[in-house]
Amino acid sequence: MPITATPTPAKDLLSPTNHALVLIDFQSQMAFATKSIAPELLRNNAALVSNAAAGFAVPTVLTTVAEKSFSGPMFAEITDAFPGQPLLDRTSMNTWEDAAVIEEVNRIGKDRLVFAGLWTSVCIVGPVLSAIEQGFEVYVITDASGDISEEAHERAVERMIQAGARPITSLQYLLELQRDWARGETYGLTTGIAAKWGGAYGLGITYAKMMFGASEGGH
Repeated sequence: MPITATPTPAKDLLSPTNHALVLIDFQSQMAFATKSIAPELLRNNAALVSNAAAGFAVPTVLTTVAEKSFSGPMFAEITDAFPGQPLLDRTSMNTWEDAAVIEEVNRIGKDRLVFAGLWTSVCIVGPVLSAIEQGFEVYVITDASGDISEEAHERAVERMIQAGARPITSLQYLLELQRDWARGETYGLTTGIAAKWGGAYGLGITYAKMMFGASEGGH
């Protein structure tokens, strides 16, 4: 018998309520040595992801390593999106080995996790492989992560994919949370974030709105 199509989204797609976001070590000292992505693009993408998660009320864990003694403050682009939220500072390079972080992950209670941070080959590989081994479904925002070289970043991404992680990008993350332009309650949020941090796509939104009063989906 032929397969019957239905207008139903795949279960693998992200929604605001089916995952938690974990942002790791977006800190000055870690960024200084990051060479796989330009620092201004890294900060832009971190802002895009953070504002998307905050705007869609995605439960988010913010964690740093040796904040006071070595690595410095977390990017303001992230902390501004989550004003007043505590940063869980660690000594372990692998976030998954920190009891306070694991307590927060368990409190949130999502079995699907999305990771981004610095560096890909150490502070992202560690928790991603650990979470997968413990049965979690894991996504990695690859263009909101970075490493000391393109080689280090790419090999880390390959390793995580081989273990079962699913790579996505920052703008993809935002648009997957919105998914339908008929969702008017978050339409302005999504296009506003895209206009500010969405690169050429954002410029297109700004241009269309100003020149023609245009909008996605006829809004």
